[in-house]
Amino acid sequence: MEIRPGALADLNTCMTLDTSFETEYVWQMEERAGNGDIAVGLHLTRLPRLMKVTGVISPDDMSRNFMNGGTLLVAEEDGKICGYADLTVSEWNQAAMINNLAVAFAFRRQGIGSRLLRAALAWGRQNKLRVALLDTSTKAHPAICLYQKHGFSFCGFNDQLYPNRDIALFFALSLR
Repeated sequence: MEIRPGALADLNTCMTLDTSFETEYVWQMEERAGNGDIAVGLHLTRLPRLMKVTGVISPDDMSRNFMNGGTLLVAEEDGKICGYADLTVSEWNQAAMINNLAVAFAFRRQGIGSRLLRAALAWGRQNKLRVALLDTSTKAHPAICLYQKHGFSFCGFNDQLYPNRDIALFFALSLR
């Protein structure tokens, strides 16, 4: 399996990969305010049944990122693209933005996501960036586990970021 820079033809293939996932867990958020304090808590909750999550990656955003100079890393096995990472630079805060990271369903649980994530972090370091940042849905428990396994720390949330009203959780990792 090889991780390599992606080309325009690869982008089209990446956008056809099934990026849906299944989860038994979600993160639920609770916010309390009073007496000049705001407390936010996140609790991992087991669902009563398996949930399939679809439509988490916007092909339009990926295309825009690529056409505006973003970086696409692809994982390729025997000539077939099996995963990708969509990366951009946020100049003002010297951040490597990991916009999308996906592995095709048939190739999951083989370490490809970890290899793509390590390659994305190496790309950030090669570009002398300060931090790697990403966001993910509270429903994306498998992705959250991957990010935490690689040292990312929770650093915030936004309950207005996604059009479907899911809560976005933000994670960061220092690159220096």
